[in-house]
Amino acid sequence: MKILIRNLDRATTAKELKEVFQKFGAIQSCTIVMDPQRGTSKGFGFIEMPNPGEAKAAIKSLNNKRLGGNAIRVKKAMNKSSKGEPPQATSIPNSGKPSKTA
Repeated sequence: MKILIRNLDRATTAKELKEVFQKFGAIQSCTIVMDPQRGTSKGFGFIEMPNPGEAKAAIKSLNNKRLGGNAIRVKKAMNKSSKGEPPQATSIPNSGKPSKTA
């Protein structure tokens, strides 16, 4: 399960974040999103945990806990296509009739 962690202190490292989540189970990956121009943290990151039960326990226990001076917000990450956006329109095949142009 992919977990989104927001409101990270800009000085928090991926190693520190991973250590906090490892208390709840195995970690598949840990990423802190960086600003490529500045080379600094954008204040959020992702953890992937292979066991959904362990991931849910981590979310429940760590949401609003302090890490590096900030109260972090932890929740299940949504897929990019699940952000409440309407589904993309599907194209309808051309009927074979010539289109009218003005």
